[in-house]
Amino acid sequence: MELEQYEKMAEAILFAGGEPVEQKTVAAAMELDEEAAVAVLESLQAKYEKFASSIEVLRLDTQWQLCTRKEYEPYIRSAFEIKRNIPLSQAALEVLAVVAYNQPVTRAFAEQVRGVDCSGVMSTLAEKGLIEEAGRLDLPGKPIAYRTTPLFLRSFGLSSLEDLPPIADEAETSEKEDEAERQEEIKDQQSLFDGQ
Repeated sequence: MELEQYEKMAEAILFAGGEPVEQKTVAAAMELDEEAAVAVLESLQAKYEKFASSIEVLRLDTQWQLCTRKEYEPYIRSAFEIKRNIPLSQAALEVLAVVAYNQPVTRAFAEQVRGVDCSGVMSTLAEKGLIEEAGRLDLPGKPIAYRTTPLFLRSFGLSSLEDLPPIADEAETSEKEDEAERQEEIKDQQSLFDGQ
């Protein structure tokens, strides 16, 4: 079978899926190994890019989705009278960052990092589909662990969690602050010297 035929099969699967589809599911449906299926999906993705279509193929870690490009969002909202999403609060963004960089995490862990109750914020993030339950940890009380979802990746334009920006090392940040203070002291001493 030719690549073009496999691309059409993959396109039909993604279109019918509506939601992100695991690449192993696509591979099984096309009777290919996963590596070959990924090559087909990447080729389909490139084809949509080449023709500058209003539709794109997104890779969300090990899942793939067919969806419209962001620049067409206003027209889609207008056509379907979709209410504008309320942006995430600073607290929600902080909790989301804690989950994204440390997943799977418990609510208690997020509260320990932030120093405040996070139950309401985590419920909101789960309702919006940005985080989900990832089972229970083997700890006393069997707390629920949370992880980010494919919607989180799509919402922030990430292909996988490896695309998250690196966290500045605390020691590095502390060194920069110390260096800035030393430079300020040198300037103060220099101005005293220049004034004499």
